Amino acid sequence: MRYPVLALAATLAACTVGPDYHRPDAPPAAAFKELDGWKPATPREAASGSPWWSIYDDPALDGLERQVEISNQSLKTSEAAYREAVAIVDEARAGYFPTVSATASAQRSSTAGGGFTGSGAGGRGGGGGIVQNQFALSPTASWVPDIWGRIRRTVEADVATAQASAADLAAARLADQATLASDYFQLRIADEQKRVLDATVAADQQSLKIARNQFEAGFAAETDVVTAETQVENAQAQEIALGVQRAAFEHAIAVLIGKPPSDLAIAPLPEPLGTTVPVAPVGVPSALLERRPDIAAAERTMQAANAQIGIAEVAYFPDLTLTATAGFASSALGNLLSLSNSAWSIGAAATETIFDGGLRGAQVRAAQAAYEGNVATYRQTVLTAFQQVEDELAALRILEQQAAAQDVALRSARRAEQLTLNQYQAGTLAYTSVVVAQTTALADEQTALSILQSRLVASSALVQALGGGWDASQLPSLGTAEK
Repeated sequence: MRYPVLALAATLAACTVGPDYHRPDAPPAAAFKELDGWKPATPREAASGSPWWSIYDDPALDGLERQVEISNQSLKTSEAAYREAVAIVDEARAGYFPTVSATASAQRSSTAGGGFTGSGAGGRGGGGGIVQNQFALSPTASWVPDIWGRIRRTVEADVATAQASAADLAAARLADQATLASDYFQLRIADEQKRVLDATVAADQQSLKIARNQFEAGFAAETDVVTAETQVENAQAQEIALGVQRAAFEHAIAVLIGKPPSDLAIAPLPEPLGTTVPVAPVGVPSALLERRPDIAAAERTMQAANAQIGIAEVAYFPDLTLTATAGFASSALGNLLSLSNSAWSIGAAATETIFDGGLRGAQVRAAQAAYEGNVATYRQTVLTAFQQVEDELAALRILEQQAAAQDVALRSARRAEQLTLNQYQAGTLAYTSVVVAQTTALADEQTALSILQSRLVASSALVQALGGGWDASQLPSLGTAEK
């Protein structure tokens, strides 16, 4: 008996209508252009089993990033969407099995008896008529065999959709982690800007003291004192203004880790922020097809759309429904389940649409067009991924060169500031030269920090563009999604 059943199952499986899925080719790219001729100074890769942000070796960042997974409310929304998609797979799989129901009924009725004075079965007679009881128990089973593969294609589409939802969840998690890293780096740069302005205020106050001494000694005009006071006040105003930016970044980080802004306070680092900017190893462009969750989501959505073509084509074939009913009926509850009160029926019905005004053809064409649209979306997602990696590689390469040039300019500006202040003290230069030198040095210091901020943000953006250590093998398998 086992072999005919297996043969029947194989025959039914071979009848799956619609095109089988094959992943279309993605736009090719042999290598990343922006890597040509550039070797990152500090390429780093997270240790095996470590999260991607460990390349920055920052315990505070590590602690914040780990809270994104636990408390971020946007991720909880995406995770709920994934669980919903898995439940829909279970809904589709239920179609493989018959539906069994049971109906139990009890009825007591009275009919006019006319001149009848005796008593009937299950009732009693009299001038008022007949009162009769009726009990019934009737199980019913119905099954629509998946002859043409409609259910199999539906399960295939729903599993692919669930996998796409899992990839969307991974992409949302990576985006929030990268956003937190970007906000964190900008907050730290704001702290460094404050550190620079603290030093600038101290230096300007020293210059103010010199200007006052020069004025009191008759070697300088009062305008020098007023100008020096203005320099101090301007630096203090900039220092105060940094508080707005830092607070905004701190509040954004709090929301990303699922906390009210009032519950998070990030203390400044005790030491100045280092200037080392790690660059993640890039690899070959084709690796992005497996490393980017958004590409995986687009590819899974494409397979779901391909399965929808088969679902639409099944409508051209007849539906077969098998039904079976068995039951008992009796006027007395005590002997309801006796064989003499039993009845059964079994049947089959086939339904085929003769005319639908072109509905099925239109549905097939719509499914094919939707699939082709998803193919284009998948290829565009791949192209966008290539672009994002190239953008961040270009940014890191160019910013590295700019940082080197800015460091030279900053050293010169600091030297010029010290020389002009010495010459002013000696009475050989006007105080305006000191102001110009100090302003230039401060601007160069701030520019250097701005470049460092851009490099750190580009570094984390590159990690995100490369998939953040995610891999398509982390998608739930068909069996996992069906459980």
